[in-house]
Amino acid sequence: MTTLPDRPNTALLVIDVQNGVVAGAHDRDGVIANINTLVGKARAEDVPVVWVQHSDDGLERDSEPWQYVSELVRRDAEPLVHKTYGDSFEGTALEALLAERGVGQLVVTGAQSDGCIRATLHGAFVRGYDVTLVSDAHTTQDLSEYGAPAPNQVIAHTNLYWQWQGAPGRRAKTVDTAEVTFTADAG
Repeated sequence: MTTLPDRPNTALLVIDVQNGVVAGAHDRDGVIANINTLVGKARAEDVPVVWVQHSDDGLERDSEPWQYVSELVRRDAEPLVHKTYGDSFEGTALEALLAERGVGQLVVTGAQSDGCIRATLHGAFVRGYDVTLVSDAHTTQDLSEYGAPAPNQVIAHTNLYWQWQGAPGRRAKTVDTAEVTFTADAG
């Protein structure tokens, strides 16, 4: 279980599912549909949904590419974390937000698998969180022209290595959307 004392709750993180981030992403529509399913399930179970939104020189704040995709609708009461680094914890209020909600378990979705998803997974884990990656609810773009593997291989590799992470008192795992539960032993 999480090494964070008195934090039995789970939250769903929706990371960087923005127009300019997922425009050419692998299985964009399928991933967004799975995230929508998880958002609905989290809301129905009164589980916090935390939205994370990236900005940098190539993704200017308040621009159309910076906006979340129209298929995903954040409720006003749901926290929105603005970030400028890959790890959603770095230079943001995410940790304080999760602490005030008693969250010690994170269910992670979004983009890019080999960037902000990977950085946030590791950032959460080293901070003491149990972290579940939803295998069919994260995506990346094709960077093979720069020597990266094809997107489906990047996603498969991320799913593979994350299911084998371990550390004292913490748990990491990878599950499909259909297997996600928002309990202390979250799937």
